[in-house]
Amino acid sequence: MADTLDIGGKLLLLGAGKMGGAMLEGWLKLGLDPAGVGVIDPYLPPEIAGDLSVKGIAVNPMLASFGTPAVVLLAIKPQMMDVAMSSVAPLFGSDTLAVSIMAGKTIASIAALLPADTAIVRAMPNTPAAVGRGITAAVPNAFVTADQERAADALLRATGAVEWVADESLIDAVTAVSGSGPAYVFHLVEAMAEAGAAAGLPADLAMRLARATVAGSGELLHRSDLPAATLRQNVTSPGGTTAAALEVLMAENGLTPLMERAVEAARRRAGELAS
Repeated sequence: MADTLDIGGKLLLLGAGKMGGAMLEGWLKLGLDPAGVGVIDPYLPPEIAGDLSVKGIAVNPMLASFGTPAVVLLAIKPQMMDVAMSSVAPLFGSDTLAVSIMAGKTIASIAALLPADTAIVRAMPNTPAAVGRGITAAVPNAFVTADQERAADALLRATGAVEWVADESLIDAVTAVSGSGPAYVFHLVEAMAEAGAAAGLPADLAMRLARATVAGSGELLHRSDLPAATLRQNVTSPGGTTAAALEVLMAENGLTPLMERAVEAARRRAGELAS
């Protein structure tokens, strides 16, 4: 049976931590040939390194013998970029694509460490990628071909949906909404549980109710084609309990302006880190 994920050559993964490891697992499930994959991660636990080797993946190979990859995916910590890129830059051929999921590192900062005119895709995933339900926004530079964009899209889709944007400046806003967004949702669960306890529920029961409600509502949103506003309205009976709560949440000083301030704070900080 032919591979279902073919990127037209070898793939070199720099960093197999939580995000890089989740992506690698997704690629293998989609049929990427492990014999064409190399992983560079000096901090990889021995048991994980051994498991990857058994699958046929080259773990921390001699780079000179690896050959020219079609794609180099950068899943390392941003502060490790300079050192890591200096070792792999000589592998880049004229058709090698760099895909970066490093937070805060711009295309220009990556390009400065690679051969001139290298094709680069900058992507911002989020942590639900670990369970195959992530959302990634990606932006290509001017040297990315249509085939390379399709390869990047296939690799990024291994852990969830992908949205392409044309303007790199939007990545800071993406970071503020979807990159940081899971933390907002987790805090919502905390806040709901604390409110339930304040209303008289045992704290452990309040937390179970909050967790299940948010998880179930997210799954309903995922499966439904209806707008979020329509799903909200479907739960809200005129004059009922939900309506009473929404009067507070949708007031002039309610959840929307609070979220706008939170997202703007994250967007501003993302820009500061990138510069």
